[in-house]
Amino acid sequence: MGRSPRLLLADFPHHIVQRGHNRNVVFVDAGDYQYYLANLKEWKQKYAVDVHAWCLMSNHVHLVLTPRRRGAAISDLMRRLSARQCRYVNRLERRLGTLWCGRFRSSVIDTDGYLLACLRYVELNPVRAGIVGHPVDYPWSSYRERMGLAAPAVLDADPVTVRAGESADDRRRRYTAYFATSADHAEDELIRRSVNRNQLTGGDVFIRDIQLRTGLWIESRGRGRPARGNEK
Repeated sequence: MGRSPRLLLADFPHHIVQRGHNRNVVFVDAGDYQYYLANLKEWKQKYAVDVHAWCLMSNHVHLVLTPRRRGAAISDLMRRLSARQCRYVNRLERRLGTLWCGRFRSSVIDTDGYLLACLRYVELNPVRAGIVGHPVDYPWSSYRERMGLAAPAVLDADPVTVRAGESADDRRRRYTAYFATSADHAEDELIRRSVNRNQLTGGDVFIRDIQLRTGLWIESRGRGRPARGNEK
């Protein structure tokens, strides 16, 4: 079976997932995580890509990225990140070979309906994995930086949380309240399925809008929608 085509669009957020080869461990100690984040900070500036969320798990990464110019910005960014991390690990472990499981997965996100849900989904990864009880206790995601508990480093403003309040404190309070609500199972499944299949994360209106913008036919599929209260 052929690979699912990826759709990468300027000025739209994308949920990105990349896994270790054969689901093997990619990050072993703090230095591995720090090296990846330092390179993410460098190359996001080089390629004009905003970072709205990130979570580094031991054998895979989740990113929410918006490219600010047309072209292959996300592909170039991910290629640089992947190659540098692979060389770094190979040098440390005195090994040869690939670190990652092929190419990354990507899903363009409906900003109005699903971006906030994707931010929560990404930052809840270590909780779903049973590593911590709350993302505040996990040092390798964007949650602590978003909440002002870590120094600004990688995270950029996103169009959803910026609208949630006039001050940073107000926005954090609103995000905390949203974060405390339970994610709908159908919502999580849509987010997971969409990125794994390189499909859109959104509803019918969003799909039609992307079709008009790109001139591409995009298959519709079963989906859930976040509750109205979750869009705040």
